[in-house]
Amino acid sequence: MSTAAVTALSPILAAAAEGERPSLVVSLHDVAPATHAPCIRILDELHRLGISCTSLLVVPNYHRDGELVANREIISWLRELEAAGHETVIHGYFHERPISERETLRDRFMTRVYTNREGEFYDLSYDEAFRRISTAREQFKAAGLKPHGFIAPAWLLSIEGERAARDCEIEYTTRLASVRDLRAGNTYSARSLVYSVRTGWRRSASLAWNAVLFRRCKYAPLLRISIHPIDIEHREVWQQITRLISAARANREPTTYCDWVARARVNASN
Repeated sequence: MSTAAVTALSPILAAAAEGERPSLVVSLHDVAPATHAPCIRILDELHRLGISCTSLLVVPNYHRDGELVANREIISWLRELEAAGHETVIHGYFHERPISERETLRDRFMTRVYTNREGEFYDLSYDEAFRRISTAREQFKAAGLKPHGFIAPAWLLSIEGERAARDCEIEYTTRLASVRDLRAGNTYSARSLVYSVRTGWRRSASLAWNAVLFRRCKYAPLLRISIHPIDIEHREVWQQITRLISAARANREPTTYCDWVARARVNASN
């Protein structure tokens, strides 16, 4: 692995520190003009908890409501956040998937039950996936943003979609239970805590499951906590999120996916 490949993600990472603390990545999903207000609230709360860097999953045209790059206020805000240590990540393109008449039962479960018709990259063709990812990447770069990662809505990324992301020179992607370095070809197991708040039973199940998962991940090198803008509107969910982040912050170092992958590359090369 060349030095250039290692440092492409983060110029401040020259080597992995001996005995470094385990990592915490807090990611904020569905960043878009429509979610701007709750995203600001969430980032303010996270800052008070000592989380000064996050991975911001930005949707280029959320639910076809208009191109994000046309919104100067959002672009300026994202540039400021990048300058402060956060990272922007391409998060799908439209963040929606139309219903198909040819869906199998598994397809229906994954795209209508597991996620509510938002699995945009679940079964996109290579050509369409490449077109959407490359368009988003060029738009973001032209707006002065520096996206290195691509994460599909609901983490539903097909093999063809992953290949398209790699061919678009995306550095990494994540799925629900892993982080994948697309440049080096390495996959790291790391389950994300995430909440489903659409119904009461989903909220209750999420609270119970994430409490268990947090304990299971106690000694994991990387802990991932994924937040959606709607989470802050549900008191019990938000209270657990902030409690778990505070507990993790006691012995983990907050970082971004971008920097974590860069460290993993350094470690792999030593």
